[in-house]
Amino acid sequence: MHRVAVLALEGVAPFELGMPSRVFGNARAEDGSLLYEVTVCTPDGGPVATDAGFTIGSAAGPEALAAADTVIIPPTHAMPGLLRGEPLPAVLADALAAIRPGTRTVSICTGSEVLAAAGLLDGRTATTHWVHAPAFRRAFPRVRLDEDVLFVDDGDVLTSAGVAAGIDLCLHLIRADHGTAVANLAARLCVVPPWRDGGQAQYIERPVPEPTAATTTATRAWALERLAEPLTLDRLAAHARMSLRTFTRRFREEAGMTPVQWLTGQRLEVARHLLESSDLPVDLVAHRAGFGSANSLRQHMRSALGVSPTAYRRTFRPADDQAAGQARPRGAPAGSAEPAPAG
Repeated sequence: MHRVAVLALEGVAPFELGMPSRVFGNARAEDGSLLYEVTVCTPDGGPVATDAGFTIGSAAGPEALAAADTVIIPPTHAMPGLLRGEPLPAVLADALAAIRPGTRTVSICTGSEVLAAAGLLDGRTATTHWVHAPAFRRAFPRVRLDEDVLFVDDGDVLTSAGVAAGIDLCLHLIRADHGTAVANLAARLCVVPPWRDGGQAQYIERPVPEPTAATTTATRAWALERLAEPLTLDRLAAHARMSLRTFTRRFREEAGMTPVQWLTGQRLEVARHLLESSDLPVDLVAHRAGFGSANSLRQHMRSALGVSPTAYRRTFRPADDQAAGQARPRGAPAGSAEPAPAG
């Protein structure tokens, strides 16, 4: 069983602290058995005060970090000095030093400041809550910050944006470890979408379109039913009854990405699902997902995931399952180059 340690720090946000236990607790194998063991720990094993006015006890101390396969650091608002260049408290630095090399390390929201202060994000791409991005960039210039995305998978170190983006990242980890079917079931049990379109830009620029403005929502729903068809920008704009320029601008405002980027992402999800759950030939998978040809699918999967369709299928479908035509997700470490997908 994959061991997950969630590090509760002084001033921790309770919602984000409990999030990994709830999401990973809904990830189950075909026989119903749990796939993850989640332990909450603190740097010294003692209780910590939350930012919600109550104190929580801990099931473990830093020894849980040393035994973990994945370490998750939820946000805390009790260490503002990190953004002013102050070092980590000694007890926290000692606890982080107990993490074994190669352990998958994850931050939720401003937990990224802890990783950055520990030097774990130097030279890496990472994200954090968009509100804190300017201060983060000044405090940690060695980090390649991308505040426009919901999360960043940089192999063995992953970071997410604020609050609900932590759920997105937890589901992403389940998907990387055990495939789309397991992640989708965990999402349904949590009553959340398996993935969300776009990045933080959609929340920064325009959280909700004005009531009088036309939106692209109906067109996105329409396109999802026709992914196998040619969907040009002109066709999408015509359905939305907008000019091409207005449609493209409004789509970016609402989805946080271009229509082409959104379509590619949706088609990749369809292709991944078909590769995991069916024994269809790759060229037929490409056609049904809307890529037109196996070569096009191959290029997009290598660009987005770092693997070919065949390698992706081999990761999540053992040979005996493929022969039987039955999908059976198999665990694979996130971020490995071959054959495990990078995201």
